[in-house]
Amino acid sequence: MENGVTKDRNLLSRRHLLRTAACGFGYLAFAAMATESARAEAAYRDPLSPKAPHIRPRAKRVIFLYMQGGPSQIDTFDYKPRLEKLAGKTVEFSGEGQQFKRKLRPSDWSFQRSRKTGFYFSELVPHLSEVSPDLCILRGMHTDSSAHVQAAFMLHTGAMNLVRPSMGSWIVYGLGTETNNLPAFVTINPQSSLGGTQNYSSSFLPACYQGTRFSLGGDVMPHIKNASLSGARQRRYLDLLQAGNQEHLRRSGVNPDIEGLIHSYELAYRMQGSVPDALDVSRESPATKKLYGVKDDYLHLFSAQCLRARRLAEAGVRFIQLSHPGWDTHVHQLRDLPKLCRAVDQPIAALITDLKQRGMLDDTLVVWGGEFGRTPAEENAGDGRPHQAHGYTMFLAGGGVKGGILHGKTDETGARAVEGRVHIHDLHATILYLLGLDHERLVYRHAGREFRLTDVYGRVAKEILA
Repeated sequence: MENGVTKDRNLLSRRHLLRTAACGFGYLAFAAMATESARAEAAYRDPLSPKAPHIRPRAKRVIFLYMQGGPSQIDTFDYKPRLEKLAGKTVEFSGEGQQFKRKLRPSDWSFQRSRKTGFYFSELVPHLSEVSPDLCILRGMHTDSSAHVQAAFMLHTGAMNLVRPSMGSWIVYGLGTETNNLPAFVTINPQSSLGGTQNYSSSFLPACYQGTRFSLGGDVMPHIKNASLSGARQRRYLDLLQAGNQEHLRRSGVNPDIEGLIHSYELAYRMQGSVPDALDVSRESPATKKLYGVKDDYLHLFSAQCLRARRLAEAGVRFIQLSHPGWDTHVHQLRDLPKLCRAVDQPIAALITDLKQRGMLDDTLVVWGGEFGRTPAEENAGDGRPHQAHGYTMFLAGGGVKGGILHGKTDETGARAVEGRVHIHDLHATILYLLGLDHERLVYRHAGREFRLTDVYGRVAKEILA
């Protein structure tokens, strides 16, 4: 052994090994610290930051107009003159797990051809007839249940009986947000029945992807203002609170629950200034208010919801859902359906017109429809129609779909979709595709398996793409 090195040059003495490896121990310590720092940095990454789409997007945002209860396509968009000759004939239908017989009943309202496209529209929706060149009318829609709650779950979450993330939550999970001062997913006046919060829940996705509820009429968002603290004092209080949250996050590593909490506190603080401004329709011109049918005394009505939806879209909100209840017209359809159509016909046509005039319709996808439709038969009691899951109508506008087209067809009575059939899974796959998301790649691992909005189904309806 010479100078700590054995005569065999391939072997090191213990003393030489310790002396030469000393710097290595320091490197190992540095590597561990750097790894921990990287983990901490990853933990602070905003989960709502914009994300690259899978494919070229045609739309940036969605406005979903949910007609709760199931609008009657027979009396609005799916003209069936054959029913006039078959009126009173008894036929068998299936729905809600049972077979039943009903008498066929034609529409109580007349249909006219649109002067813009030649499509037949009911007299109940004259304003939508005027914007028919922008509509992609899906007459072959079908779903898995004619029971309200299950069908509403299917429409909103892609699952009928199990708790799953809502469509809006999946979209925000896939794309992130375009605004730091407003929620990425807003639901205006959601209904407490037919699914309630599950219709805008993030379920097992991180909490930051959940929809934020706005109410119109009274407080838009209760407790948005702090009555005790000024903005500056709130900021100091929040900084102290967030420092503790971030330290906890640093120690625990990646934790979606803590990340969601941190993000919600920051967003709530910023929303104090942004929400009132985004929803303030008093800044709109008299001509715009007239277009929508907005009256200052009734700012909670659907017309005001549609105008505010446009303002939220302009402000960068990714997914906006509006709800209008009352479409479950088993009885008193003669009385109620004209009121329902009058409440939404002008505002929705105005929304489409307004978006188009502002150059926003090309990258805003408007989706209209309920959880199902109504049969061409009458109820045994009352003047309405039973539920219909086998063939009904929804429509899309803008956002990369063809305008001025009818896609799909029901049979001669309107009882079942027979051509151009589009299932709810197909609709979801198509909406995601228009936003640049591949529905088979938009997955989240939970409880030992990968989930997606379309489960193991779904086909993009490429026939309707522009």
